[in-house]
Amino acid sequence: MSLLKGIYAASMSVLNNDLTLNVDKTIEHSEMVIENGCHGAAIFGSTGQAQLIPVAEKIKLLNKISTNKYKDNFIIGTGLNSLGETINLMRVATSLNLEKFLIMPPAFYKYSDEDVFNFYSKIVESTPNAKIVLYNFEKLCGYQFSVECVEKLAKNFPDQIVGVKDSSYNLFENLKIDNFSVMPGSESKLLKGLELGCSGIITATCNATSKLARKVYDDFEEGKEQEVNTNLCNVRVTFEKYNLISGLHTFYKHKDSAYKNLLPPLRILNKDEESDLLNNLEKFNFSLKSSMAA
Repeated sequence: MSLLKGIYAASMSVLNNDLTLNVDKTIEHSEMVIENGCHGAAIFGSTGQAQLIPVAEKIKLLNKISTNKYKDNFIIGTGLNSLGETINLMRVATSLNLEKFLIMPPAFYKYSDEDVFNFYSKIVESTPNAKIVLYNFEKLCGYQFSVECVEKLAKNFPDQIVGVKDSSYNLFENLKIDNFSVMPGSESKLLKGLELGCSGIITATCNATSKLARKVYDDFEEGKEQEVNTNLCNVRVTFEKYNLISGLHTFYKHKDSAYKNLLPPLRILNKDEESDLLNNLEKFNFSLKSSMAA
């Protein structure tokens, strides 16, 4: 049985006005998406501005969530190019009994499947208790996992390499590994993925769509007719017209003005973009209020 199943949000990071990480509000946000329907939350993924947040601030959050009631529902993203810094952050997390990680290969450099296998091998050797979800997103790191590379990693490290988030979408229809979680990175792929045997999704827009996505997942698991999948996909496509991080923070700033804070070069949407986003969401009867659990 796969380690991860269900609906996971690539959780957002909330910042102070001076652009430092607001640890408490970031944790509260991850709690909220779980209470709205997600099975869990991936903290410090790309949606959480992981590549832009200082390691020291990440460690402050790790210390705080290590005693959180949803501790077992969290996946920790590393968001670091450096192998050494990745391992050091994972060692801090595992010392706090946080053992699930989302790790993307380094950006900027060009490399092969063999090089990627070597990268993850070094991580596993240094943190053997970690449970690692591979992050497949060529747009961000310049590398796309092949089916063969994922199979080799899972075969050689079955206790450590436990799944993949597939945001390049070349794996979820083709990868079949026992006891391994395959999780596309979009709600638009949720139902098809489940029909193919995938375990669920890890997505940015589940910060907003968690209630809808959970219903699609639960209805599939219970063999019920799908009632909201079309609406879920429409909401996803609406957010995709913009940078997802910008759109989500613009959406949530109506709940708390702290969401307007983004680390450069990221920014919230301008007034015209914001109006367009909210008006288009309203066409699908989707709003900040409707996205929240009753």
